[in-house]
Amino acid sequence: MLVSFVIVAYNEGKSLPQLLHDLENQDYPHNKIEVLLIDSMSKDSTKSIMESFSETHNDFFRVVVLENPEKTLPFGCNVALKNYSGDAIVRIDAHATIPNDFISKNVKILQSGEKVSGGKRPNIIDEQTPWKNMLLAAEQSMFGSSIAAYRNADKPRYVSSIFHGMYSREVYDTVGFYDTRLARTEDNDMSERISKAGYKLHYDPEIVSYQHTRSTLKGMLRQKYLNGFWIGRTMGINPHCFSVYHFVPFVFVLGILLTSILAVCGHPTLAVLMWSAYALLILACTVAELVKSDFSIAKLLLPFVFLLLHVSYGVGTLVGLIDMPFWVKKVKKA
Repeated sequence: MLVSFVIVAYNEGKSLPQLLHDLENQDYPHNKIEVLLIDSMSKDSTKSIMESFSETHNDFFRVVVLENPEKTLPFGCNVALKNYSGDAIVRIDAHATIPNDFISKNVKILQSGEKVSGGKRPNIIDEQTPWKNMLLAAEQSMFGSSIAAYRNADKPRYVSSIFHGMYSREVYDTVGFYDTRLARTEDNDMSERISKAGYKLHYDPEIVSYQHTRSTLKGMLRQKYLNGFWIGRTMGINPHCFSVYHFVPFVFVLGILLTSILAVCGHPTLAVLMWSAYALLILACTVAELVKSDFSIAKLLLPFVFLLLHVSYGVGTLVGLIDMPFWVKKVKKA
């Protein structure tokens, strides 16, 4: 089986070499791996790293460097779909890490008859410091991130979304290209369209890829805000591609606003109940994190980090929903 391995990158000069090194170490035959390196008009060394890899690695089926002049990820994914020649295709984020059996394990699943394959996506950090370990704990926690199966499930199963999935050519031939209007939720939309077309997304916990956690609180909060913002916008395009858990932070923010208004108007009971319940839950999750991992003073900040993550995500969703009708009208005219 010829596998097309895709990396779409923008300004990933620091992280890209590690992923390319992981690709070099794959135990799947290199002459059965096509490599598509797509640069989204980077301003750093990303493209030169790609070109150097292309020039020095002749053991792969082929290595091609392509451009994504529109810069956003869905456009880059479509560049890959227009140019790949494999029997299957897999796209890996440039700031990810994969073990040497990643491709071979996915291929084994597809050869068993499945059309989509994928597995766990744990988070990792690039440096062992108390602060970064605390951010990692917040990201890994179900309370700080999500309950998506690709984060936690320990048995093979079919799922509604998958991370770093490998797809049979038949799948994209059927469902078509990514929706280029969606800058951050293109994978949610595509997963829903694939499921709607009758394909199942097969998850196997033996397949693992690692995602680097944002190394700063500011970066993590920005990520959560934009994730929430694009969920709000995408509700005007494909509201069926999200699960209930995507909206928990949004409901929390609404709860803050509504109970605060009631408290100002002389009815504080609901505000007291809501914040008491939230405080108990957030403290319980913090204690759970402290018990299961090494203690550090930085981890005592987890309750505040959880709160900031939830508010950022929820406010992003709220702003996205408010903006959605105006944005939908604009993109439909374009």
